[in-house]
Amino acid sequence: MAVGAPLAADLVRRQVAVIVANSPAAVAAKETTTTIPIVFTTSADPVQLGLVASLNRPGGNLTGVTTLGVEVGSKRIELVHELVPAAAMVGLLLNPTSPVAEAQMTTWQAAAHTLGLKVHAQYASSEREIDDAFASLVQRGAGAIVVGSDPFFTSRIEQLAALALRHAVPAIYQYREFVAAGGLMSYGSTLTDSYRLAGIYAGRILKGEKPAELPVQQSAKVELMINLKTARTLGLTVSLPLLGRADEVIE
Repeated sequence: MAVGAPLAADLVRRQVAVIVANSPAAVAAKETTTTIPIVFTTSADPVQLGLVASLNRPGGNLTGVTTLGVEVGSKRIELVHELVPAAAMVGLLLNPTSPVAEAQMTTWQAAAHTLGLKVHAQYASSEREIDDAFASLVQRGAGAIVVGSDPFFTSRIEQLAALALRHAVPAIYQYREFVAAGGLMSYGSTLTDSYRLAGIYAGRILKGEKPAELPVQQSAKVELMINLKTARTLGLTVSLPLLGRADEVIE
């Protein structure tokens, strides 16, 4: 059964006016209704996911917002290498069920190779598997961990931030919310910006516009966040140039 299928079916039974969902739930919603408008947010290619026919002409009952996920993955490798240059091996945490897992892996491997770093990937699609994956990466000698862009990981923000501190390993994430929860560093699109754009589309649809006529938007805003308190806890010194590039620093 697709992720979010029972919830999508319930919303359809209730005959809601519009559904707003992230990509896994949007896929389930699309399979459930062809009439109720759906606004999605995703870091994957919505055409490859089968959500829309094209970005400019979505067709059907879906439109939405894409965020920069895979595209900024190499920058996360560069940033964690800059902060922890002694880390010869970087651990990668991916969700095997994610439609962008393979693309992320390819991007990260290329970036690591350019920097002369080794990488090792672990996969997790449940709370228990996340715990096991972190422990395995640390046992294998990962000097830092890059957490993949995935809605499942975003739903486990506090767990992922706490695990990095528990294992005393630097980690970089996609969203600032991880850093606010105690994570070390994040680089990527902003949840607030993508949700704002999705909300605007939902409002326009409620006023009578059709999803098929609303081009898929891209949330191109990216931000770098650093938690200095966590850095000190991990015994790391953040350079002034890196601090100067940060959009927000948590003391």
